[in-house]
Amino acid sequence: MIEYRNVRVALLGAGSVGAQVARLLLEHGDELASRAGAGLELVGIAVRDLAATRDVDLPEELLTTDAESLILSADIVVELIGGIEPARSLVLRALGSGADVVTGNKALLATHGPELFQEAEQVGAQLYYEAAVAGAIPIIRPLHDSLAGDRIERIMGIVNGTTNFILDLMDRQGATFADALATATELGYAEADPTADIEGYDAAQKAAILASLAFHTSVPLAAVHREGITGVTIDQVRAARKAGYVVKILATCERLTDEDGREGVSARVYPALVPESHPLASVHGAKNAVFVEAEAAGDLMFYGAGAGGVQTASAVLGDLVSAARRHVIGGPGIAESTQSNLPVFPIGVVTTRYQITMHVDDAPGALSAVAGVLARHGVSVETVEQTSGGTEGAAPTTATLVIGTHRAREADLAATVTALRNEPVVTAVTSVLRVEGA
Repeated sequence: MIEYRNVRVALLGAGSVGAQVARLLLEHGDELASRAGAGLELVGIAVRDLAATRDVDLPEELLTTDAESLILSADIVVELIGGIEPARSLVLRALGSGADVVTGNKALLATHGPELFQEAEQVGAQLYYEAAVAGAIPIIRPLHDSLAGDRIERIMGIVNGTTNFILDLMDRQGATFADALATATELGYAEADPTADIEGYDAAQKAAILASLAFHTSVPLAAVHREGITGVTIDQVRAARKAGYVVKILATCERLTDEDGREGVSARVYPALVPESHPLASVHGAKNAVFVEAEAAGDLMFYGAGAGGVQTASAVLGDLVSAARRHVIGGPGIAESTQSNLPVFPIGVVTTRYQITMHVDDAPGALSAVAGVLARHGVSVETVEQTSGGTEGAAPTTATLVIGTHRAREADLAATVTALRNEPVVTAVTSVLRVEGA
């Protein structure tokens, strides 16, 4: 048997993930080589600052600030810089040179994915991105390969560990949002500026990637409806638990049919009520989970660590071994499947259920007035719970009304909430949460 030459690997970035990738590659090179069928030679690590302090002691002779020259010496380029630029330019340069690319850059893929995949296809290279969604959890390859012959109907994912940690702390320990965020920051789960996490931007990027892959359709980031968790209150979380739900922020991607019978897809991120009996309700702490509903395979759930340097490095190295095997075996890269080109529907086309909490006049006729508003908008009531005045935040002369709706179009439900806010008997609409997974 002819021994294959070493596969040359260039690493771009030596942050928390990049440093761990370098360490594991250097420490376990022989074992990885046996799996890949060839030696994996780390030819260099491109960094911004050669003197920066890092989590791992890396050989100084491997460090360089000349990323472009390093790319040209490699068979496989691992991009772990993050952000859009210079990552985009460097990935395009790598693909243009014929190198395969392994990346964990969700922002780059969600924003410029079609451009990158097109470049890879033109030169016969391959772009791997298992680490871009849900850290160590293998979800990209199952969607891309294992479920390629199935029809995926829906994906619901807890894909941001920071927000899940915050909501879980509010639910299980009764912490306020502010206190839970402070704890997440202290423990290192939240960045100094947590906006990308708590406002749903991070999850929206991952939703765009998952939807594009699952439905064989290019789903741009701008088409993902996004809501964060900053408006979630401890009262909402307590009320949810009392009603048998848990509040989770979900990235939901699903096939839909609009009023004209056209099939399309939706990708959206928002906090929702998940029944306690649903597997996603038991995902605690900073863990991630992705729940897939497929026509033939049925329900599948992938669960594990969604972040962390070592954990994410595991996904990167898995892609790296796959890329090296392709070099050993030979053959062009496999293009991304985006042949369906289904329309991406706006949030108004989605059908879902609402739980609406409001304060109303504690007087005869109030409930019938509220019911009338829902009926005029084509929304039917599934559950009603009324508590007389004196509840927290309510005046003594008001009652608290919690209404659960049947499934209806999002546009009709949103219009119903607007009308309720203008209804004379309603003094305040205090909470509106969607129900998913029921």
